[in-house]
Amino acid sequence: MKAKYLLQIAVLAASSCMISSALAQWVWLDEHGVKQFTDVAPPANVPQNRILKQPHGAPVPKASEAADKTDDAGADKAVKEPKTTAEKEADYKKRKLEQAEKDKKAGEEAKRKESNDENCARAKSYLQSLKSGERIKSTDNNGERSYLSDDDRIKEEARAEEAISASCDK
Repeated sequence: MKAKYLLQIAVLAASSCMISSALAQWVWLDEHGVKQFTDVAPPANVPQNRILKQPHGAPVPKASEAADKTDDAGADKAVKEPKTTAEKEADYKKRKLEQAEKDKKAGEEAKRKESNDENCARAKSYLQSLKSGERIKSTDNNGERSYLSDDDRIKEEARAEEAISASCDK
């Protein structure tokens, strides 16, 4: 009877060793950033920062210095750590600031276009008045009223046409 119990204990001990070794899982990222699940240690060229899980008490595989340096550069590119809340907040503020600058530029551009359109309409109206043949009066610096002569009218027409061609969309 004792032998039977000893046999059961031996079987139980052997099975518990197999169960614990089956639970000893390694999780690591390969060179493409894909998670690998194995019950053996990853290759020696896998850098420590790419080993996500290892069995308790298992030795970490060592690689040569050159392999660590070359793989670390690739590991940074292949594996992206999730952003922290502070990083997400900073990105949000940056995007919001960029959008505000874009909106400000768009507003300034709209004001400039509106002003240009208004100036263009004024210049066209003035040119039309000049071509109508009506007498155009002006006031000088002393407040005295004067009228455009025919020569002045021709010069003003040329100046108005030049302003229209330079700033107005046709």
